[in-house]
Amino acid sequence: MEPAAERRQETPALTEAAAQFLSLIGPEELERCLFAETLKLVAAGGQPRDQVGGHWWVAARWAPYERAGEPVRSCLLVQGGSRSRQDGVPCSSTLKAYVTPQLETLEQEEQERLELRAHPVERRTHMVRHQHGLTVTKTLREGEAEPQCQSFSYGRAELRGLLLEGASLLLLRVLACQRAVPPGLIFPAIDTEGRLCTSSYHALGIQQQEVGSAEVEVFVIERAVHTSTGISTIWHSSFLPSGHLAQRVQVGCPTLVLLQDESVLGKTGGVEPQPPFPKQPLDWEEDIQLYSWFLDRKEELQASHAAYVQQHPELRALLADFLQALLLQQPCDPVSFAAQFFTRLTHQQPPGTPFASAGAASPLPRPLPHHSPANGE
Repeated sequence: MEPAAERRQETPALTEAAAQFLSLIGPEELERCLFAETLKLVAAGGQPRDQVGGHWWVAARWAPYERAGEPVRSCLLVQGGSRSRQDGVPCSSTLKAYVTPQLETLEQEEQERLELRAHPVERRTHMVRHQHGLTVTKTLREGEAEPQCQSFSYGRAELRGLLLEGASLLLLRVLACQRAVPPGLIFPAIDTEGRLCTSSYHALGIQQQEVGSAEVEVFVIERAVHTSTGISTIWHSSFLPSGHLAQRVQVGCPTLVLLQDESVLGKTGGVEPQPPFPKQPLDWEEDIQLYSWFLDRKEELQASHAAYVQQHPELRALLADFLQALLLQQPCDPVSFAAQFFTRLTHQQPPGTPFASAGAASPLPRPLPHHSPANGE
């Protein structure tokens, strides 16, 4: 892994309008943004919308942020992700960000994965703020090769008003609930390569859009990320009055995010009351958020199990002895055999003695006595 180097480049300036707008965001505006939503990923550009299958989701809630040596802070936890197929290849992305009420990002991690059978590709970008500024760590893993890591940092002077992806999702919800975007709303940001850039927000007005079988009014906001190379990435996001997303289009992208659930139309934002009827059974493998949590938990368990086996090398010898005894004896009742095997082993082996030691008493269960036939054959 390369050491963290401080990048020197022209610092994008936070506009006065953007700084003033951030100062006016209060708890009431943020409370309306705390909800979860899931939309469909469909084909754009007139292609059959069932050609691309997948989901896109975002959730925001209050959560404690803990870091060693620092007091616990109450922050907004923004999580999101997507799962779909590109040219028949499964792909997924996840986002996790801790954001202050002032939309300052304390820590954020993004992951993208292309699940090619022979050569999967995974990209991770981790950003963490500290007393000296911000450190960005990018990791690329291709197939079974060793991951390639690169780390660099930015000073505190370059971070005033910096708006990262998680904070941007919250800002869009705030703007959608207000149904207005102040002119000159431009923030410093960081592009996909980890370079400083700018992100701008403009209102495109009220439009009509179909949600299921209903036609509704949506407020459209344009977000553009302008890199230092002159290339801009533009998104058009359509929002309901509640702040829920109705459609999200990346200009030039063959897919779009689309709301198809009409039940969202009756929501007003914020915490929703529990329905009086039970929810339908959920297929967790099809739910993007649950599937992401499953993958995170799976990685945690695999690391924990591997560490335990490494700390107890005698486990391999124990299992090898048991399997050898089982295959030699081939008992009709393997469960009883296992109970007898380990019981005898406990009494015969002193603590700390290797199980496969040649000098140890055999833990094999004694075979049943063989009685000769009466005729002496």
